[in-house]
Amino acid sequence: MTIRVLIVDDHPVVRAGIAALLAGEPDFEVIGECTGADEAVRFATDRKPDVVLMDLQLGDGPDGVNATERLTALPDAPKVLVLTTYDSDLDITRSVAAGATGYLLKAGPPDDLFRGIHAAARGETALAPQVAARLVGHMRAPAPALSPRETEIVRLLAEGLMNRQIATRLFISEATVKTHLVHIYDKLGVDSRAGAVAVATERRIIRN
Repeated sequence: MTIRVLIVDDHPVVRAGIAALLAGEPDFEVIGECTGADEAVRFATDRKPDVVLMDLQLGDGPDGVNATERLTALPDAPKVLVLTTYDSDLDITRSVAAGATGYLLKAGPPDDLFRGIHAAARGETALAPQVAARLVGHMRAPAPALSPRETEIVRLLAEGLMNRQIATRLFISEATVKTHLVHIYDKLGVDSRAGAVAVATERRIIRN
């Protein structure tokens, strides 16, 4: 059976390279290329690909996680296989939570991509070795819990407060807030305020 593939990536050279790779394999048919989330959802609704190869960064519009969530909510939803250069904990967990069947890296060999597409089409999980190792590592060594004060600060981050405002609210110095943020980022495996809020919400440390 031929697997119908949609490529979603905002770089034309990357799309062309992936399409050329898949054209050399008899089991795959590239039925389209899209540059953004909205276009991908429209295309998938009309053409119903079996597998969508999804980049995470899609220019100025909604990102690949948003696109994945919308695609997997469609009737007769395609399988979404993330194909990206990013392998941060936040990117991986957000993609899996959005419904991605697998997560591969662009730096991997073509055979990994071919196997991943076959696995995704069968509804099986396809993970790059580095990604699988990180997920297993997290399962074996759960992330340390946030302290009550750290949880309070993340809640204030979610409200949109800046460091000085948080310091005023909690009657602590701005330097102390920055120190807490360093510990929060380390425990949650992120490097930004938005990442901290996203992971804390996903882990139900805070509520939306």
